Amino acid sequence: MQQSIYLGTRKGLFRLAPRGQRWEIERVWFEGDHVSMLLADPRDGTLYAALMHGHFGVKMQRSRDRGESWQEVPAPAFPPKPEGVEDCDGWGKPIPWTTQQVWALEPGAAQQPGELWCGTIPGGLFHSSDAGDSWQLVESLWHLPERKLWMGGGADLPGIHSVCVHPQDSRRVLVAVSCGGCWLTEDAAQSWRVRSQGMRAAFLPEGQQYDPISQDPHLVVQCPAQPEKLWCQHHNGIFRSIDEGASWQEIENVSPSVFGFAVAVHPHDGERAWFVPGVKDEKRYPVDAQLVVTRTYDGGKTFETLRTGLPQQHAYDVVYRHALAINSTGESLAFGSTTGNCYTSHNSGDSWECVSEHLPPVYCIKFGA
Repeated sequence: MQQSIYLGTRKGLFRLAPRGQRWEIERVWFEGDHVSMLLADPRDGTLYAALMHGHFGVKMQRSRDRGESWQEVPAPAFPPKPEGVEDCDGWGKPIPWTTQQVWALEPGAAQQPGELWCGTIPGGLFHSSDAGDSWQLVESLWHLPERKLWMGGGADLPGIHSVCVHPQDSRRVLVAVSCGGCWLTEDAAQSWRVRSQGMRAAFLPEGQQYDPISQDPHLVVQCPAQPEKLWCQHHNGIFRSIDEGASWQEIENVSPSVFGFAVAVHPHDGERAWFVPGVKDEKRYPVDAQLVVTRTYDGGKTFETLRTGLPQQHAYDVVYRHALAINSTGESLAFGSTTGNCYTSHNSGDSWECVSEHLPPVYCIKFGA
């Protein structure tokens, strides 16, 4: 049975249902609301949606019946900031102890029903053991001395956008920070160590470019079947690790570009990965205004440029870090863009079909029941 596709957008949560060889928009929830992150829990089908309500703050919604009904549950919240404590990021900017945005939402391991992980702006990691009925700040990471070296990148404040839970050993969790590198716990969040050696930040002065704490990984994904294999779309390009982040190798000379935000890895084969490239820094649009997906099947030794079904002129789509997804078989992919376009593929990206050209800007995509 084909999975549905869920899209979190600037103006609501959409569900695309399979109709033969294509997907069609079937349901819309939270119309007009900014859905910054969502989760379709593969363990039990529960849906979670994180909403940004501006002045009214971050809200969290949960559905146990595929969206037929929704229940508001607590959003991750920081404890009160102690009096007299000065907390600034690496730029010297004060860090508020309030949740500005939910930027990552991931399930625990299969043997951990109800376990959830959440990354936020500012750079907090939260854990829930009761399916989101309550959240606890992971204080061992929040109080890490090196956190004060983290810096805002594209967002004004540093934030955690990637959470990778080891599928066979749930004590092992890797998180990625913009800008703060990657961090791994091997003891259920009792302690952490930096895990971004080998990444390179070209925007830093000579001699500081390989500083692991100053890296800006845009997204890190882990192959579920081969969890030692990680892929990173970094501000400076594409990086790969085959030892759970102990070392990273930069992959260069990928046409048309190594810059981007999104990356997806095949669920059963860590050698296969997909990217949506663009022009970097202040430009941020497809190279030559031609929207393409790049794909490697051999761990980055070679890449294919996939164009079939994608616009090859006047395309200015930006695909955010969470707006590219792959299904549980590795055959179907979907991505959405800032221009409201949504594309899907049934054949691992060989060809693409446009589902809609007039959605709100797409922030995140997940496959689910």
